[in-house]
Amino acid sequence: MPVFRNDPYPAGNFEITIVGISDDGKAVKGSFSEISGLGVDISVIEYRTGSEDITMRKLPGLKKFSNLVLKRGVIGDATFWNWLAAAMNGQVIRADGTIALLDEKRQPVVIWKFHRGWPCKWTGPDLVASSNDVAIEALEICHEGLEMAQP
Repeated sequence: MPVFRNDPYPAGNFEITIVGISDDGKAVKGSFSEISGLGVDISVIEYRTGSEDITMRKLPGLKKFSNLVLKRGVIGDATFWNWLAAAMNGQVIRADGTIALLDEKRQPVVIWKFHRGWPCKWTGPDLVASSNDVAIEALEICHEGLEMAQP
């Protein structure tokens, strides 16, 4: 768990690492301007037997993990595109990865691990000739598990 402190950690210092998607099979660290979708939803099953009072019991149902959305400026690195292209060709490469929140010294303080992830959506940049904005691409990764780990 992260070290307790009175001031919360800033959200702008993080890194993502995905294992097994590069051509040489090594872990790939990506620099992104935004990562969203760290979440899980546990469905609620409401249940009542006929002999109980009028209060419904609430039981845990299936858990569903939100897709991770990674956004960055287009830099010409094809590693993530090649991973997506394999999925588009029916050859899904499932990979595990980590998202680390870093402190001011760039040391991990919280690490979230996702399991069996694969790219399920890519959105290219909006290209506008009269704009000074950075060309931003987004990669969406669906996965089958999320846990918090010690740095």
